[in-house]
Amino acid sequence: MPKGDFKFKTPVRVRWMEGDAQGIVFNGAYLGYLEIAQAEYFRNLGFSIYRIARAGYFDSAVVKTTLEFKAPAHIDQMLELHTRVSRIGNTSLTLEVEIYPEDSDRLLTTIQSVYVGGFIAETGKTQPVPPEIRALVDHFEATGQVLPLENFPELEKAKAWGGWAW
Repeated sequence: MPKGDFKFKTPVRVRWMEGDAQGIVFNGAYLGYLEIAQAEYFRNLGFSIYRIARAGYFDSAVVKTTLEFKAPAHIDQMLELHTRVSRIGNTSLTLEVEIYPEDSDRLLTTIQSVYVGGFIAETGKTQPVPPEIRALVDHFEATGQVLPLENFPELEKAKAWGGWAW
């Protein structure tokens, strides 16, 4: 899909530890880029996925990730992670990431990852994606606008949770 169709992007610089001996990004580093893309996408919507998971509001687990390499990225290169949620099911969501060099239309890598939403680590069971998250994502993907979190009191309460151990 054209990168202009993505409503969200975030920059990342390729670090030395992410490259191999040829200075090319090692394939395993792309899962780290996926994590950055996911966290920043939801942070853009107004909340931390880590904080709401710790608050017991909503957590997720990766069940499938597909990476397709088109061209290499290199150490110290600035990349753009174009990110969108392409599908929200009952208990899952699909995140798509396209990676481009900064200020370029040259597609380097595509990532598609399916998350089981509402994952409860203690029991291994799932719960439905909360309607608040569904509404925020659907609105953002349709318009590019972020709805105010005060419209979603349960999510706002989870966002403000302060029970970090550190």
